[in-house]
Amino acid sequence: MARRVADAGVMLRPHLKTAKSADVARVATAGQFGGITVSTLAELAYFLDAGFRDITYAVGIVPTKMTAIERFMARGASVRVILDSVDAVGAIAVRDGGRDKPVPVLIEIDCGGHRAGVRADSETLIDIAKAVHAAPGLVLDGVLTHAGHSYHAASEEARCAIAIAERDAAVLAATRIREAGIPCKTVSIGSTPTALTDIPLDGVTEIRPGVYVFFDLSQARLGVCSVDDIAVSVLATVIGHHREAGHLLVDAGALALSKDISANEHDPHIGYGLVCDIDGKLVGGLYVGDVHQEHGFIRCTSGALPFERFPVGSRVRILPNHACMTVAPYDEYHVLDTQEGTLSQWSKTHGW
Repeated sequence: MARRVADAGVMLRPHLKTAKSADVARVATAGQFGGITVSTLAELAYFLDAGFRDITYAVGIVPTKMTAIERFMARGASVRVILDSVDAVGAIAVRDGGRDKPVPVLIEIDCGGHRAGVRADSETLIDIAKAVHAAPGLVLDGVLTHAGHSYHAASEEARCAIAIAERDAAVLAATRIREAGIPCKTVSIGSTPTALTDIPLDGVTEIRPGVYVFFDLSQARLGVCSVDDIAVSVLATVIGHHREAGHLLVDAGALALSKDISANEHDPHIGYGLVCDIDGKLVGGLYVGDVHQEHGFIRCTSGALPFERFPVGSRVRILPNHACMTVAPYDEYHVLDTQEGTLSQWSKTHGW
């Protein structure tokens, strides 16, 4: 990703909602300008405590969260918030001049995913920009978009088409705001599948990919990475054999793996994750076919299950469908340095 931003001439503002870890953030921001993206106030507080000061809070802002945002800014953070309506501008603006410095605002653009945001060619966009520009306590920093629908792209051509639409929507929005006489410095786009295309990024100032720090089975099945590139797995223990039903039981169920089965859109034999041995090597045909809260059912796509290879008490590693969802509830990472043969712990946060 560092090579990608260098080649494209843009800045990298990694989205740390995936890893939620200061240790990962230090790796991801090494050699970059140091800005990061988060999705929760808990992440914002955690990364501020870890020394990160330039932070985009990339979830639509509401008045009840402004007290926390202002508290973080008073501690020296530069926090950008996002919104997509004139009503939101009015709700968070300060009319009594009570802020020491204005809060930077990014207008969210809908580039095709239809989750949130306004169209780049809409009059609403200009109305929002004018409202922010005129609002006391706020300053328009730029525009932001996210091509989340790229996770459904079944080919490289489809990913590139979505990446082009993502770029063009953000650049068009910024251009229209500037033509209306309002400064628009930041043009921010995101998503790992689109970031790792090779389209030109003229007019874009930064990208905000997240899951690339770990990758997962969804990214592998999209063709963004290989299974060997996946850096995170869930360590599980075999707790039972059910020969009659044809499955191994492990102590990693819905809470340990999440119920995200996104990679199955592209490969139906992934289930809730693919199974590796303790050394991280895929065991051909083994996948987590079903989960209960604390139980996982390992099944085989062909042939007999290798019960003898995995006696009760043995351990396996399970690759996740969607790393962001799987790692979120954990307290820390156990990091293997395979070259040095060492094991260390990296901190992380969770919650909201």
